[in-house]
Amino acid sequence: MNATPILLLAVLVLLLVCCRSVDSTADLAPVRGFSLGKYLGTWHEIVRLPHRFEKDLDNVKAEYSLQENGQVTVVNSGKKNGVEQTVKGYVKFKDADDIGELRVSFFRPFYGDYKIIYLEPDYSLAIVTSSTRKYLWVLSRRPSISDEKLAECLAKIRNWGFDVSRLQYPNRQ
Repeated sequence: MNATPILLLAVLVLLLVCCRSVDSTADLAPVRGFSLGKYLGTWHEIVRLPHRFEKDLDNVKAEYSLQENGQVTVVNSGKKNGVEQTVKGYVKFKDADDIGELRVSFFRPFYGDYKIIYLEPDYSLAIVTSSTRKYLWVLSRRPSISDEKLAECLAKIRNWGFDVSRLQYPNRQ
């Protein structure tokens, strides 16, 4: 039997595993003691990594609501060239409801990871990622945060291995 195809397959699998682990956020724990009730409401996007679905959007915010049927929804909105854009999504917990790790769908039945890796005790500021370091948002209850608070967030983000040189500040004047 020729070992070359098996060796090539093994190398390919190793490369895929290594490349995936570099971007993975498996090493970043979601917040514990999470309270959905405290998280509901409006969050303003302060910082983000760029993505095609947010290209040229500013004044971005997310409104989390609990519906009468128990379903949690999120309405993301922002302005693109002065025109309001909105999209509605559905939220569920990934595991336990006291862990800040959610699943969000804007295109059912497909869900994406939403991992809250930092949350102020008073729920005034959050840092959120996904299952990879390609996604990151700093969210605040207010449309802006102080330079000092921003510097604290950037230090955390850098220490967690995110590429801070790519960050966008959609609402910063």
